[in-house]
Amino acid sequence: MIKAPYLLYLGSTVDPLAIKTSRGIAMFRPEDAIGEFVREGGPLSLGLPQMGFAEAAAAGARTLILGVANAGGMLSEELIDDCEAALEAGLDIASGLHARLRDEPRLVAAAERNGRRLIDVRDAGSDLPVGNGLPRAGRRLLTVGTDCSVGKMVTALHLERAMRARGIAADFRATGQTGILIAGAGVPLDAVIADFISGAIERLSPAREDGGWDVIEGQGSLFHPSFAGVSTGLLHGAQPDAIVVCHDPSRTRMRGLPHYAVPSLTETIAANLQVGRLTSPDVIAVGIALNTSSLAREDALALCRRTAEETGLPVTDPVAFGVENIIDRMEQCFGESLQSSLRSA
Repeated sequence: MIKAPYLLYLGSTVDPLAIKTSRGIAMFRPEDAIGEFVREGGPLSLGLPQMGFAEAAAAGARTLILGVANAGGMLSEELIDDCEAALEAGLDIASGLHARLRDEPRLVAAAERNGRRLIDVRDAGSDLPVGNGLPRAGRRLLTVGTDCSVGKMVTALHLERAMRARGIAADFRATGQTGILIAGAGVPLDAVIADFISGAIERLSPAREDGGWDVIEGQGSLFHPSFAGVSTGLLHGAQPDAIVVCHDPSRTRMRGLPHYAVPSLTETIAANLQVGRLTSPDVIAVGIALNTSSLAREDALALCRRTAEETGLPVTDPVAFGVENIIDRMEQCFGESLQSSLRSA
């Protein structure tokens, strides 16, 4: 287990999207986020108290969370220097980067010297099964996206919370490092060998007989050449009864691939339903989640209304406006199963 409270690492990161792990923890586990570490001149902040490593340890922090992402998920010299200093100050280190803490000799030595732990969240395990596509009991909802980093995890977490608030049995299933750090369990899907992606999700979201729902965090996009394979395997393994499409309306080009345009919502819905029908023939779309953080409130509401008219689906920004309209649509489409879930809760 990763020991709380946490000090969230921002370092000198300049890309707001690159601190989404730290941001997600601050949003969904605020009680465990004691502060943030920002290097001098670092432009980003989550509004938490800014602390040095020794100061954070004295305030009760137990673990430094490397809540940043960089190209290739590597441990830069700056990161290694800061991690070593945090270990010397008495903090454990938890990382969701692709590069493993345990493979860096300086950090291994510092951890041993100070009796601290190095925790690599992106360890998928070596005993994953190959997917079989067999039907299984229970209901599952999967968030999908027009692109990467458009709010699939945030939408899934808001859906889970809102469903539980209505008395519906629901469990968030994490598939990325941020979600795992928030939920405390999950599978780091981008660290799974391709042949085992669908099997990993079948294991993550097994059959359930309580009438409840698994709300599965999506990854990547079927339209992103770098990550479409992960998105495809996730759709097959999830066997979703319902999908919610996530989209950033301010984005016109795919993240990291300016030579690729972001697909339309109608294209995205059609493609995900087609791929999903291989293992879930009756899958349907139940809503659209927009990230309208760059818009004024009235403009965001107007965009939601227009998008709903164009697609025939409930549309919202989960952070700004909640997800009640999507759950209303789920009750219309899956009323009997939602009610049985409520009775079983």
